[in-house]
Parts: sequence; C-alpha cells; structure tokens
Amino acid sequence: MPVKPAIKEESRTALVRRARRINRELAEVYPYAHPELDFENPFQLLVATVLSAQTTDLRVNQTTPALFAAYPTPEDLAAANPEEVEEILRPCGFFRAKTRSVIGLSKALAEDFGGEVPGRLEDLVKLPGVGRKTAFVVLGNAFGRPGITVDTHFQRLVRRWRWTEETDPDKIEAEVGALFPKSDWTDLSHHVIWHGRRICHARKPACGACPIAPLCPAYGEGETDPEKAKKLLKYEKGGFPGQRLNPPQAYLDAGGRPAPPLGAA
Repeated sequence: MPVKPAIKEESRTALVRRARRINRELAEVYPYAHPELDFENPFQLLVATVLSAQTTDLRVNQTTPALFAAYPTPEDLAAANPEEVEEILRPCGFFRAKTRSVIGLSKALAEDFGGEVPGRLEDLVKLPGVGRKTAFVVLGNAFGRPGITVDTHFQRLVRRWRWTEETDPDKIEAEVGALFPKSDWTDLSHHVIWHGRRICHARKPACGACPIAPLCPAYGEGETDPEKAKKLLKYEKGGFPGQRLNPPQAYLDAGGRPAPPLGAA
C-alpha cells in the first residue's frame, strides 16, 4: 500500500521534480489525452467551450451538432433568431444566458475579426463570455499555443498535490505554470483534467487505484482498498465511454468508446 509522502518541508527543487514526475506518469496513463469537446475548427471549439460552463462536455457534445448544422459560421450565428438558438441549447442549461453569449461573441467575430477566431489571448478575452480559461482552451487546442486550463478539476488536483495553495484561478495558473516548461502546459492541462474526471474525484477519489499514489500528499483522502477503489473509476479502463461523440482515433485504439448521441439509451 502506498505511503503518504512526507513533503511538509519540500524544497522548491523537490517540488518541481515531483510535479514533473506526476505529469510524466500521467502521460503514460493517458497517452491519448485530448480536449473532450467535439470540434472541427476554432469557431466550434470556442462556442463549445463557452457552452461547457456549468454542464458536462458530454452534454455540450450532444447539443452542438444541431447548433453547428444550423449555424456553421460566426456570421450565421450572429444573425440567428435567439429563440431558435435557445431551443437548441436548452439541454445545456442556462440556455438563455448561453444564447446571448454565443450570439454576442459571433457578432464580435463577424464585426471585429472578419469572421475568424483570433489567435491572441488579448483579443480572445475581449469577446463576450470569453475569459482566460476559455481562451487558453482555444489557443492550446485550436492554434497549438501553450496554455494552462484552470477548470474545477485542475484547481482541485493541484491543491491536493500541493503544487499551490492559491484559490484564485489566475494565481494558480501562474504558480503551476512556473513548475513546468511552457511547452508542457497544454498537455499538462489534459493530463490533470483527465485524472480528475476519471480517478481523483472530488468526493470519492479512488486512491487505491491511483497510479501516482506514492507521489500524492493527499493519499488516503479517498478509498484506499484496491478492489473498492476500482469500482469508483470513471474512465475507459472501467468500461465507460468518453465525453466525445467523435473522439480521436488514438483514444479508440486504446479501448475508449464514443459517447452516445443526445436521446440515445
């Protein structure tokens, strides 16, 4: 059984080494980690990321096919009837506010950026409903520009691992980013978020089935019995489908299954 490491007086050098080792080991567990929103271009990723607030990526992926079929470009969505968009987005929750956001950002793209999603942080955060987290998702996954996505899973895990004690997302981003080369940031985000969704859950982390338990100062907060912990797993090795309806081939090759479409059993 893994023993909780004694790192109360961990030096900066030791912290950096432990953090980078955790990332390397998670990369081996999730070599196919990827953004879990379905998208075919930067505009689709931007809209999907805005819609993902306070709901699951799965629900967004089940909803966006109808949205993008009806409004494939920023110009189309900017000119849409809000009531019709609301009806499509109803399954995502907060559909009225989200309708205002996606129509507003589409108008801004059409009027200020020639209908193209900008590839700069300072431009993206000017769009309605787009903050730094959303901007880094788009920059990292649509433009290949490194960024750290500080979502709820990321915040929970990096504090459990004592990479930071901060609670403000911008400060977390800065402190965690300083532990890694910039080139690692986007993949690091995927590894941490995947681990948070699949093993290191908020209420019942599966400590006894965790591949990085020996490196985790929070080991023991969850179920430590290996057999009981296995029942808590929520990822492909446990037979669960992923969040995407159209996942990358590497994920399918590793045994992952696509998510079901909206309304499927």
